[in-house]
Amino acid sequence: MDHHHPYLIGDCLIHIFTFLTEDDLISASTVCKDWYEAAETPWLWRRICLQRWSFCNLAALGGDHLNHSWKRYFQRRCHLEKNMTQGRSGHYTCKSLRGHTGRVVGLVYLQGNSSLMPDLSKSSAVVCSASTDGTVRAWNIQNGENLWCSPVQSPLTKIIVDEKQEVIITSDFAGLITTWQGQTGQQLASFSTASSHCTLLQYNINNNWFLTVGTDQGSICTLADLTLTKTSSLMVCDSFRVDILLVSPDKKWIVAGTKEDADLSLKVIYSESLTSPSEDEGTMCQSVPVPGCQAAVFIPTQPARLAIIHHTELRGNKALTVFDVSIKKMKYKTEIQVQQVETFSLTLNSFSSHILLEAKNSNCIVLAAEEQLMVYSLKGALLASFKDHSRPISSICVDSFRVVTASQDLSLRVLTWKNDPDNGLTLESQYHLLGGSQTMSRGFTHVSCDYSSIVGSVEGNNGKDVLKAYSFTS
Repeated sequence: MDHHHPYLIGDCLIHIFTFLTEDDLISASTVCKDWYEAAETPWLWRRICLQRWSFCNLAALGGDHLNHSWKRYFQRRCHLEKNMTQGRSGHYTCKSLRGHTGRVVGLVYLQGNSSLMPDLSKSSAVVCSASTDGTVRAWNIQNGENLWCSPVQSPLTKIIVDEKQEVIITSDFAGLITTWQGQTGQQLASFSTASSHCTLLQYNINNNWFLTVGTDQGSICTLADLTLTKTSSLMVCDSFRVDILLVSPDKKWIVAGTKEDADLSLKVIYSESLTSPSEDEGTMCQSVPVPGCQAAVFIPTQPARLAIIHHTELRGNKALTVFDVSIKKMKYKTEIQVQQVETFSLTLNSFSSHILLEAKNSNCIVLAAEEQLMVYSLKGALLASFKDHSRPISSICVDSFRVVTASQDLSLRVLTWKNDPDNGLTLESQYHLLGGSQTMSRGFTHVSCDYSSIVGSVEGNNGKDVLKAYSFTS
């Protein structure tokens, strides 16, 4: 080494250290002063962070010194993920959120920690829950505080959220659609559908806000802006409840349909036909060429790729079929194309009626039926299968780090994603989170999670449901 040019020593060491793992890099920093200074180079830790997570929110570390911020970010996020993976006592806190006097029909994160760019300094998350007691409640899940409660109305049936606008949307048994300001609980607007059960879908197109509502009469109604101004109405499955309502990642397509009739198919609708209808052109709509849909999901990493679980010609058997949706312009007309990409049979219990389906990425589908959780590739390969629960799975939550399943056996099961050298992406089962006593409760009914917390609703034997909030520490 040329001690007259110390920067050469540093440059050489930094280059050599790029071949080390993070653990080896920390060990190397204890050797001597030169090694320490080289191992603390922000660029090295930035490189390690981006290789592991792709996206990093360095602003989460506030005013820390730049020379230590990337290293500290790596250490704190690794510590948090270790806690979330192990789920040991002391790695998380659990709060019971009590206040509802009826059944919880849904829960959503109003303010959460993004799984793509988590904020490690964030100390609180806000969850909103809706109940048959006719109220919406907002909770700080870290300290268990009830932030606000809406006025009592008819029993609520659904709740969704627009996190960007911090707006809560609910439907009640009288068919009233209501929007609430998330910070205060103030009612913003309402719209009556005269439908006792509604399915809700909120989306934004070119910064314009829309809400499409599926009714129990088989129609969908599209409302614009937070004023809930009606723009269109369309019949999609006459006399059957619309219980499937999806929007494609590119926001060009709405999928609507029912699970109640094995002979009906889902409808694919050009979203502009609903949000900006034209009397001259009419609604652009096309049936998916398979009947008897049981579950459906758009692949989040594709513009408009749709996966559907449906009945086959053999009674009781089910298949998963993947379609690409596109638009074809011809000389005198424009039409929707729904083209099959893949199809394969599923090894499900023929009596399975409650099927949950989520998509991880372009080649990974997660489905739950009865007590079983399965991971399939879009080519039909069974990547993983689990039967960790003793009773049926009631709800699942899928993000970039883990899958959480809620069950009627009064437990949540946490599974984490891992890359297998031979089989690629798969799941690894980790641990249970228990929801309480069987003498007091009947099981979990809903689950939702952000990057550093999990919230589930527990059905109480006395008719009063409770939320269980698990917050992990970094």
